[in-house]
Amino acid sequence: MYISVPLVLYVGERMLRALRSNAHPVKILKVLLLPGSVLTIQMSKPYGFRYRSGQYIFLQCPMISPFEWHPFSITSAPGDDYLAVHIRTNGDWTQELKRIFVENYFTPHMNRRTSFSELGAAEPRPTPAPKLLVDGPYGAPAQDFRNYDVLLLVGLGIGATPFISILKDLLNNIKLADELMDLAMETTQTSRSEDSANSFSVSTASSNRKRSYRTSRAHFYWVTREPMSFEWFKGVMNEVAEMDKKVGVHAFLLQIAQQSFCTLLMNYSSCNLNQGVIELHNYLTSVYEERDARTTLLSMVQALNHAKHGVDIVSGTRVRTHFARPNWREVFTKIAAKQPNSTVGVFYCGAPTLAKELKNLSHEMSHKTSTRFHFHKEYF
Repeated sequence: MYISVPLVLYVGERMLRALRSNAHPVKILKVLLLPGSVLTIQMSKPYGFRYRSGQYIFLQCPMISPFEWHPFSITSAPGDDYLAVHIRTNGDWTQELKRIFVENYFTPHMNRRTSFSELGAAEPRPTPAPKLLVDGPYGAPAQDFRNYDVLLLVGLGIGATPFISILKDLLNNIKLADELMDLAMETTQTSRSEDSANSFSVSTASSNRKRSYRTSRAHFYWVTREPMSFEWFKGVMNEVAEMDKKVGVHAFLLQIAQQSFCTLLMNYSSCNLNQGVIELHNYLTSVYEERDARTTLLSMVQALNHAKHGVDIVSGTRVRTHFARPNWREVFTKIAAKQPNSTVGVFYCGAPTLAKELKNLSHEMSHKTSTRFHFHKEYF
């Protein structure tokens, strides 16, 4: 009995997975081995494969095991023409996957990265590229981020992966909003009659998009012990920081454009084309807090270098790194003060201890302020 019951449950789970799975073979496009034993894999997107930011997929490598499927959060945006995952190699299956790539495909001059479209021509290898199967996508709490006015995304270490796709998605929408605004500003140079008609169509399209894309602001807090972890999403951070800088530079021009369209539509009071703003906060817990005397010199050098070159000396990105852990009560209080009467989606991926604290703060601040916080915990 002790053997048959677990065996029946195991066989039933395997049969259920086989019935509901929709496995897609994919082609590996690029593999990067990042600091902290993190493997980044970019794969071709299967035909008709659609997903939402925050969802996850199951991966299988028949070269390792034809029966094992492992879940990983999607770190590419829905608008990208590829699928990407970041894998922390701290288990038997992930260690074996890393070993296959390191022993068969990585060479010292490639700087721990390879592109399979170029590898065969550059240096032929007898071992073919490993086959990967993708099953999914599968839903997760973070996929409903569009239902909230403000986002508070909290990731510990590799727990930041579910939110990278959301940040990329928000960034792509900011770029699209910029393009729409540039197009709208060009229409103001035409005749008054043509301008009025075109402004109405652009504003209507923007307002329709506004209704389907509710989120107006996102706060991303990444807490890690290892400074090398900031290399994982360095490109995304720099891109978000650069976009935020552009938004600040063009804020005055955007306000003028908004006033022009609202006046032409004679509906200024209901016209609101504010762009979303993404705030990035990196925290390194292996260093004493900034007000501690032991980190005073480091904080001074960091501030001077960031002010002069715009690059943080700890993370190597445009986002300045803070030391120690965030004061979460202060974080919630600031969001509630800046975003009154708003609905905030709190999404967390990491250790259960902090999950309890964030959940309690969400309930407490929802009762004390006019801002409503809704807590969700991610698992992959």
